Formats: sequence, structure tokens, C-alpha cells
Amino acid sequence: MTRSHGLWHEIVLDDGGDIVIATVRGQLKRQRRGTDIVAVGDRVWATRLPDDEAVIEYVAPRTRTLGRIARHTRDVEQVIVANPDQVMFVFAIRQPDPHPRMLDRFIILAELQDIPIHIVVTKIDLVDPPGVQAARDVFADYERSFPVHYVSTVTGEGMADLQEALAGKISAVAGPSGVGKSSLLNVLDPEGRRDIGDVSTATGKGKHTTVGARLHNLGNGTFVADTPGMRAITMVAVPPGKLDWSFRELRPFLGECFYQDCTHVHEPDCAVRDAVARGDIPRSRYESYVSLRTGDEVAG
Repeated sequence: MTRSHGLWHEIVLDDGGDIVIATVRGQLKRQRRGTDIVAVGDRVWATRLPDDEAVIEYVAPRTRTLGRIARHTRDVEQVIVANPDQVMFVFAIRQPDPHPRMLDRFIILAELQDIPIHIVVTKIDLVDPPGVQAARDVFADYERSFPVHYVSTVTGEGMADLQEALAGKISAVAGPSGVGKSSLLNVLDPEGRRDIGDVSTATGKGKHTTVGARLHNLGNGTFVADTPGMRAITMVAVPPGKLDWSFRELRPFLGECFYQDCTHVHEPDCAVRDAVARGDIPRSRYESYVSLRTGDEVAG
């Protein structure tokens, strides 16, 4: 499925690539609970009807999802993209300024679903070379664990490497509003041009331009799922054991602590805290973990 809007869903048929508009069989609606019935990226079986319409009869089990909790129904997962091969988390170097804590929440969502992660830093044309280096300093701790791409849709810098990373995969593109996702996708898919939102002068946050997720075919087996701008994320409740695992920098040291139920926050003989002290775990990532674990920011 490539697009969804209310009760209507756009699907691409395997036999010839025709695009048809489909609804969901009522029985299927009753069967699927606790998650979206269908989502962009789902593989579906449908009965074709006249006038390029169809009825979705079955949705194949998802290998993984990029999702969040719907704002008004806490126990229902809102699937943003189903079955992605990887996710590109997009943040701007400026306008708006990068938000590492938000990025950390995005990363947790992907780690919990075992989705390979890339970080894309946009708008590098807005700063001079020292400014780019300052941005690299902000993202340096992430570069230890994830591919980080620095790009400009204005000058084209970094775009060739990004296109190589996308080639032959289904990639979800996600990030806060105003960071340049639409501009990025306009360069990747010129025939499917999107409106470009600016940044609110009152809040410094982006104005939404993408209404719903959409899967774009870039050719040669490359697909990019454009997702709505997200100013905040409400995560599925994450058990402590999964929270520490979702910080991959901590994983080599999990199970090495003196206390089996160590929280890695205050206990003595903690392998994780010792690794932070040695510099084996970036302090910024550890502080983000503690903040999420306790609900408090870490001093120092």
C-alpha cells in the first residue's frame, strides 16, 4: 500500500503496477485490534472492482513497523510505516536547531523494531565551514553508532552518498517539521514534488506540509516513505530492560554489572557507569538514557 486517507487506500497491484483505490473489508476491520488496520508499506491481497477500485481482503504479517501511540487512544499503536528496510531520521543543522533528545526518542522506536538507522543532517548550506564542524560536534556521539549524512538540497552536497544508501531499499523518512524533508524528497523524486513548509517564527518549530505517509517509487527497487512531521513522540511503554537495550552503546556492558537488576543510574559496581567514566559510552547518550529511565535530566 502506498498511501492512506481516511477510509480510502491507494494500492499498487503486482500484475502490471496499476494504482487502484481500495477500501477495507468489514470483517478485516473487526479482526485487527490494537494497531492500524492497514498502513503505508503493508502488502495486501485485494479483490479488484470496476472503475479502478478494490476491496482489501487480507494484510500480510508485518516484519517490522515504525510507529507511535495515537494521541487520543493510548492502547492503540499508530503505524507510520510498515515493513521498512531502514529509517532515515532527518534533522536540520539550523532552522530549526537540532534536538538530540527528540532524536533519541526516534532512535528508540527504531531500535525496538530492529530497523537499521541512518541520520540525515540537512541545510548545511546555511552555515559556514566552522558551523558545519560545530554541527558535526553535536552529532559526533551518534557517528560512533550510526551512519550520519550531512546534506544540502541547495548545493547538492552529500546527496550522492545519501542516494547510494537508499538504493534498492524501502526507507522511511521521519523527523520533526521544518527540517527539510519535503525539499529532500523533491530532489530524490522530482516528479512527485511536495509543498515546502517554513519555520514558525513564534515557536521555531516547523509547519506541517505532509498530511499523511506516502510511499514513493524512485525506480530500480528503491522506495521512500514520506511521513508526517512529528513535533513530539509518545512512545509505547518501554520496559526498563528494553529501554537500556535500545541504547546500543550500552549493550556490550549489559549483564556485566554486580547487581542483576541494575538500573545503571545509581548502583555501585555498574559496568555501564564505569564505561561512561572511561569514555566507552558517550556521556550524552548515557544522560539521555537516564533522563528517560527516571524522568529527570542528569546534571553534569
